[in-house]
Amino acid sequence: MDLKNLDMENIRPTVLITGATSGIGLELARLFAKDNYKILLVARNERELEATSATLRQNGFPEVKVFATDLFERDAAIELYQEISGMGIQVDILVNNAGQGAYGKFIDIDLADELSIIQLNISSLVSLTKFFARDMVARGNGRILNVASIAGKTPGPWQAVYHGTKAFVHSFNVALNNELKGTGVTVTSLLPGATDTDFFHKAGMESSKVVVEGELANPADVAKDGYDALMAGKDMVVSGFKNKLNVAMGNVTPDSAQASMMEKQQRPADHKR
Repeated sequence: MDLKNLDMENIRPTVLITGATSGIGLELARLFAKDNYKILLVARNERELEATSATLRQNGFPEVKVFATDLFERDAAIELYQEISGMGIQVDILVNNAGQGAYGKFIDIDLADELSIIQLNISSLVSLTKFFARDMVARGNGRILNVASIAGKTPGPWQAVYHGTKAFVHSFNVALNNELKGTGVTVTSLLPGATDTDFFHKAGMESSKVVVEGELANPADVAKDGYDALMAGKDMVVSGFKNKLNVAMGNVTPDSAQASMMEKQQRPADHKR
């Protein structure tokens, strides 16, 4: 089934987007809305969800439903799936965009914070992917966009756990896409670089060199790259020409050297080592 070019008079496909109230998730919602998808928005903050939903409706976009769900919690993903399935909603496209990091040296960061990040970035993503992918394969069609990061292509001092989770997500995405060949279901891995979202504020890394001195990508551009790759059924896309070069260089650079370069980029701007 061509999900982008369905006869919208008879059927409007549904997309579920996590982390949908700002940044890349919000920009993806706008792209799907323009193509007349029914949209399920998932985030923790109910007030922000309602505001996002209202904004989409005011702009003449299609039906929007919101689900205030904290995917940092262990059982949240399965409860979300059960709620949506119980409503008889068929999810044609799944976008796992929600993700978070914690900034600082590994030995200094609270363990509970990092385990929560692993829960959100890995466990909830894997759970939602499994539940909805099974349904999609049973129907013979569907698309999944899982947001990884170029951070997953290099070790990341000052964000060791975050980089590790994104390495998992990208590897998982590409492997799963291979497993699903011939089923009518595709999995696309989106690898953005540093992007102008509230990620850095939530991670507590506004003082890092990458934020203070770096050039952050426009989330609308990143979303468009991901959207186009998803609709084309590609297994992955690195967003941004500079990021493509960095990934290519990283493929021939020892991990230890990459870690040293990343440490210089992510350390506090006023840090002296």
